Formats: sequence, C-alpha cells, structure tokens
Amino acid sequence: MGHKHHPRRGSLQYWPHVRSSKHAPRIRSWTASKDKKLLGFLGYKVGMTHVLLKEINPNSPRKNMDVFTPVTVIECPPLKTYSVRYYTQNENGDLALTSEVFSKKTDKELTRKLKISKKDNKAPEQFDLVKVLLYSQPKLTGVRKKKPDMLEFGLGGKNLQEKSEFALSLLDKEIKISDVFKDGQFLDVHSVTKGKGFSGTNKKFGVKSLQHKSEKGTRGIGTLGPWHPNRVAYTVAQAGKWGYHLRTEYNKVAVKIGHNPKEINPKGGFINYGFVKSDFILVKGSLPGATKRPVGLSEAIRPKLKSQLKTVAYISVESKQR
Repeated sequence: MGHKHHPRRGSLQYWPHVRSSKHAPRIRSWTASKDKKLLGFLGYKVGMTHVLLKEINPNSPRKNMDVFTPVTVIECPPLKTYSVRYYTQNENGDLALTSEVFSKKTDKELTRKLKISKKDNKAPEQFDLVKVLLYSQPKLTGVRKKKPDMLEFGLGGKNLQEKSEFALSLLDKEIKISDVFKDGQFLDVHSVTKGKGFSGTNKKFGVKSLQHKSEKGTRGIGTLGPWHPNRVAYTVAQAGKWGYHLRTEYNKVAVKIGHNPKEINPKGGFINYGFVKSDFILVKGSLPGATKRPVGLSEAIRPKLKSQLKTVAYISVESKQR
C-alpha cells in the first residue's frame, strides 16, 4: 500500500501570524537616496478601477496597443509636519533624543490624536539619524473621520546636516504627493491586511480535508504531533485569528498622480468609500488592506527594473455598483 505524503500546508514566510498592533502601517527601512527629498507618503485606499495603458516596449507583441490594466486608487491629501526627530544609534538600536523640534502651527484635529507639545527645542549638534513625523488630513477625503493618522518618514540627502536643514524647512508647510513621487516610479506599499476573524486550519493554512470517515471531523488536521517528544511544533497548523497583518508589497508602479478628482470619480462613487475629493495616485494592481484604511508609500528599496512611463489612454469612470 502506498504511503500518503504531501508537502506542508501554509507558508512559513510570515511567522507567527501576529495581528497588527495599530491600524496604520509602519515603515522600518528606507532607501539610501542622495537627493534632498521626502522618501514616503501616506494615503487612504479608495478602491479599484481600470485604465488603458499604451504599450511602449518595442519588443512586446502588443506594441503601440492599448492594454487593459487594473489599478488601485489611493487618495492622498496633503500632509503636515508635526515634528523633526533626532536619533542616536548604539548596540540597542535607534534611541530618540529629547531635542525634538515641534511645529508651531498644527490643526485642531491633531488634539484627538495626542497632546500637542509647546516646547521650543533646537536641533542637536550631534546625532546619527533624523526623521520627520507627519500627520494626515482625513477631513479632506471621503473617509469621514476627523482623527488624523501619523507616520515617521525618512529623508534623502548627501549628509546628516543637509537632511536636518531640509527637515526643518518642512515645518509649518503642506506636502503634496506630487512633491514626493512622479509618474512611472516604483514604490513599496505598506498596509494592514483585512481581518478574517477566527478561522479554522482549512481556511487559514489551506489544509486538505480529511476523509469522510474521519472520527473527529473532516475540516482539520489528523494530529498535533507524536507523544514523544510531548510537545507541539510551531509549524503545526492550528485554528486561530487570521488576517489583520502588517504586510509590504515591493516594486509597485505609480501609473498616474492626479489633482483633479473628476478624472477618476465613477458614477455613484466608489463602493464603501464615496467620492475622491483631493489628490490621488493610481498604483498598478491590487494592494493589501480594506477600503478607507491608511496606506504607506515609500520609494522602492530594491527596484529590479528601470521605470518606464506609459501613457494613460483611458480611465474608467463607469459605475462600480452591481
């Protein structure tokens, strides 16, 4: 009789399946850029639509043809700077210094997020890292909430002094998506995936159902492991909460950055979102996360190809209602 065998079910690439502690994403790594600019942005996921892109690759069989391409719409209202943070680095990691420079002009909605500091600090003489803390303006979007989302962003520059001067120049100013990214650029997208609630092993790991004569049900695993050693390995598929994980997708293409919402607003608005009211960016393909959830965008940290700017021939504005 043949021996039943199949490879393990479920990927161990992300382990353990830990739920995100925050609704907003977190960006841990930034590309090393010598250009004096901000390296990321924050937006809100709207939904999906499709565009027609003109193929410019001379070796493609669809050369000079309009190609159907699905895109995700992210509404990106202008961001404002709350503070400039300085860090020192040692064997314990990045440690924030107390000399954090705060903005003197902040929105009243920011008090819903934190207690606004009124300290008048100056930039330190010695530091190893500098970042800016930005907050969004959801009141300018279709999200229908007042409490802003905050995220730390890295900076580009030739040296620390140039990065610090540029960061201080961003205080009391609004930053637009067009000041950070451009059409055809590669991006990394950071967001929290949809939550699935308590799920069994079949749904969570893709475990194959047992035979119909199984004693204790079919939608599950046959055993947790041997008696000796009497322990359960971490690789064993078990039921539990699934989803709501912080994930990063690399090398997504920014198809178009626009300032006129009428170009993309469909008839009746986007499902579960409404109408786009401010600046937006179209990213090729789908993105993790639910509608209205904050999405972090950063420059591609490991781009594989050179970006190719393609002409957008058509953007669908037909109703998304079924």
